[in-house]
Amino acid sequence: MLNERNSVRDTIMAWQLGYAEYEDFMYKNGQRVRERKSTWICVASREVAKSNMASKPGILTDWPWTPLGNFKYVVLAPWAIHAMYSFLVKDEKERDVAHFLIFPFLLWRMLHNQLWISLSRHRTAKGNNRIVDKGIEFEQVDRERNWDDQIIFNGIIFYVAYFTLPGASHMPLWRADGVVVTILLHTGPVEFLYYWLHRALHHHYLYSRYHSHHHSSIVTEPITSVIHPFAEHIGYFLLFSIPLLTVIFTGTRSIVSFVGYISYIDFMNNMGHCNFELVPKWLFSIFPFLKYLMYTPSFHSLHHTQFRTNYSLFMPFYDYMYGTMDKSSDVLYEKSLTRPEESPDVVHLTHLTTPDSIYHIRLGFASVASKPYISKWYLRLMWPLTSSYMMLIWICSRTFVLERNHFNKLKLQTWVIPKYRIQYFLKWQNEPINSLIEEAILDAEQRGVNVLSLGLLNQGEELNIYGELYIHRNPKLKIKVVDGSSLAVAVVLNSIPKGTTQVLFRGKLSKVAYFTALALCQKGIQVATFHEEEYAKINMKLNTKLGGKLALSKNYAHKIWLVGDGLTKEEQLKAPKGTLFIPFSQFPPKRMRKDCFYHTTPAMMSPTSFENMDSCENWLPRRAMSAWRVAGILHALEGWNVHECGHAIFDIEKIWEASLQHGFRPLMIPS
Repeated sequence: MLNERNSVRDTIMAWQLGYAEYEDFMYKNGQRVRERKSTWICVASREVAKSNMASKPGILTDWPWTPLGNFKYVVLAPWAIHAMYSFLVKDEKERDVAHFLIFPFLLWRMLHNQLWISLSRHRTAKGNNRIVDKGIEFEQVDRERNWDDQIIFNGIIFYVAYFTLPGASHMPLWRADGVVVTILLHTGPVEFLYYWLHRALHHHYLYSRYHSHHHSSIVTEPITSVIHPFAEHIGYFLLFSIPLLTVIFTGTRSIVSFVGYISYIDFMNNMGHCNFELVPKWLFSIFPFLKYLMYTPSFHSLHHTQFRTNYSLFMPFYDYMYGTMDKSSDVLYEKSLTRPEESPDVVHLTHLTTPDSIYHIRLGFASVASKPYISKWYLRLMWPLTSSYMMLIWICSRTFVLERNHFNKLKLQTWVIPKYRIQYFLKWQNEPINSLIEEAILDAEQRGVNVLSLGLLNQGEELNIYGELYIHRNPKLKIKVVDGSSLAVAVVLNSIPKGTTQVLFRGKLSKVAYFTALALCQKGIQVATFHEEEYAKINMKLNTKLGGKLALSKNYAHKIWLVGDGLTKEEQLKAPKGTLFIPFSQFPPKRMRKDCFYHTTPAMMSPTSFENMDSCENWLPRRAMSAWRVAGILHALEGWNVHECGHAIFDIEKIWEASLQHGFRPLMIPS
């Protein structure tokens, strides 16, 4: 048996040498050894992928349009424009619907994939029927962000084939014989050839240069299915073109056979990599032969964890035939089907901000969500779809699970209240919003959740008294409601440079602002404001003995500004050069000065042991979490059996020390 210290190294060596003798040995030593083998291979495969993809890249690894970045779609523009122009200007008899439909079909494929991404992330966050109980990280999102390259590649091939192949133009809508031919050719030659091509790609020579890129994703997402080097996609397209070229050359082609076949490939690819089991058991009970003709997500998931089994494309028949079917396929399938929905220990509530923030959340565009939120110009072009989403959310109004995380044996979930930020400032929306939040709290109570953090939902005293409204309505709550203000105050205080003697307050005052001002005055730091209304409000909240530390400023000379909602462009322009703006609000000010410094909203960097972080929390950098969210986690970790809501605040020093002890760290302070 390999010892623990050298297991990863020796497994990598065994993998590169072909792995035959080692695999036989491991299989002879039972299920326990088999499980350890799986773990070792997961680590080894990831290391092989990282090292060999960098040191031994094969020819045609990169896509030809990679240097174009986000402008890669321009390679399709001439073809698509020509197709639409021809359809509009030609006579009715000369118009070719098939040529015109190529571009809409490509858009449909992108939408199809995106729907699978959203569905998969939602289901794996809930936990029911999840297959692999691990998360993904930013590295995987970055690696898989070019999933649409294969759609661009196919689009170019379709347009070229239309002009070069006789019989590719003027396709009829339907031909039954062509559909039958397509099905038979896929079942036979395509599946058979793919099986052996796939096995060849697992040879150490090809694996290290090409296929390891795909297997870097141990936990798969739907788009993992198309993450391959360019050369691999050429091989796959040649395989899948067998039915397509056959129906063209035999004169049996039709729009339905083309669209249906490619959509079938996309559907099965996405399903096989979605990481949750959705194929019902009754289907195989009624039609037993289907187990040889249709794989399940759990069947293919084993290929990503075992690597030497389940090579088939979509039909497991060839794995049964050649003895490469994983013996635990049926067990994993049944286990995944019966897996219940996960009951979290901590729930974090949040809501949507701007209309296009729907694309930034984890269920939206993966690559967009993996970066701090900025309104993108191309998202504005999608306003018809965005408007539809807004109407759907307003009508449905059901809280949904956004993501899950694990940290120090705690199971964490983020739930989204389907309301936009602007709705929190409309008085007629107060009751509907509070009803949704209260329903979420009661739902969490029934699931056995220990702590619920209000996050962005804590909008102010006039809405829900900083969450205290729900405690009054439900005095017997066992779940602890945390608004997180104490840690937010602590973060703001520790963001102020040492040696500061005075700060300027500006913006809409909140619970965090008042307690920050109080703490500063207690430390002997002068708190100034140039608005009489803000001065009066802060003075009324502060202890009379500390009132001497509060001043009404007549100038803008202060270099440290503590700001909230309502900071205007004009006020920023009056600040001296080098001013440090530190927000105490949950939403950051718009940056208007390049000669000044802007801190983030109250937040902390999460520990490296915090699992399944693959999206940014709104405008915060990667792996940063808002103080309001961290506070709920700390209450659960420390077992503090108290609510933190209303006008009361938790011990600021105590929660700050707890955050550092558990591995959370302050963000870098601009200097």
